[in-house]
Amino acid sequence: MILRNRLNKFFLFKYFVEFTDSIKLPGYKGFSIFDLLEMYFLGIVKGALTARAGSISFSFFMAIFPFLLFILNLIPFIPIENFDSILLNFIEILLPNDSQGFFSSIFQDIQSKPRGGLLSSVFLLSIILTANGVSAIFAGFEESYHIELSRNFFKQYLYSMGVAVLLAFTLLIAVVFAVYFEIYIYNNIKQLLENTVNWLRLGQSFFYIFLIYFSVSILYYFGTIEGKKSNFFSPGALMTTLLIMITTWLFGIYIENFATYNQLYGSIGALLIFMLYIWLNSNVLLLGFELNATLMRLKNEIPKKE
Repeated sequence: MILRNRLNKFFLFKYFVEFTDSIKLPGYKGFSIFDLLEMYFLGIVKGALTARAGSISFSFFMAIFPFLLFILNLIPFIPIENFDSILLNFIEILLPNDSQGFFSSIFQDIQSKPRGGLLSSVFLLSIILTANGVSAIFAGFEESYHIELSRNFFKQYLYSMGVAVLLAFTLLIAVVFAVYFEIYIYNNIKQLLENTVNWLRLGQSFFYIFLIYFSVSILYYFGTIEGKKSNFFSPGALMTTLLIMITTWLFGIYIENFATYNQLYGSIGALLIFMLYIWLNSNVLLLGFELNATLMRLKNEIPKKE
């Protein structure tokens, strides 16, 4: 009500309030789009969103490299021709342009020197650190202004470890799909039907988008106690997927045309770009979760309104 009263004092905002308040949300019995927006922005302001995003991005940054090291150490032991280049291409699709070259030297080093003795220790370390990263994401979810229930530490960590393993399998399945697509589908059809190549690449892009959507849905569904009360594929996960695509595109344009990280910091500039990219997407991840939490809060308010 406070936001409504303040906006009504301004001529242009008054019509915006009246318009959004006249559109009722289906299934929410009298609540309007303005009610949703008011509660959503209240959660963002009072939920210290950027501070939570900083915590998530740090933990994620600590988790991603041991996991990538484990995957990269497997490359010399996989008897598939050009598997390393296909995997590198898969990772580059998910990264900003200026940070793509950051992994090339690591790939060349691991490809030429198999380190079988490291697999078990790196795998254990990657699972622990990835679970810590997922746990930080879940902790960021539970600190939302709209979340009232929380799990204890041990239960939260067990959920985090299970989700970490699930996300790892999801990524591996995606890499296998990328390998199968390049070797058995794209290369064969390219020689037969050149006109269908663009459609195949478009289908591949949609697969990567669905992969992001599915991964985000996993985090939202298992992240909090209230998460399981909503649908697995939620509006917040859809919004996050779209925002990640937009953020990646705009961030790539900014880095390519305006940023001077490489001129100021040299080769370490790619690392700074990568860290900034993680922080931006951590904010996006929380924005989508806040939408789900707001919708759940409105559903809980329906009995009180009646």
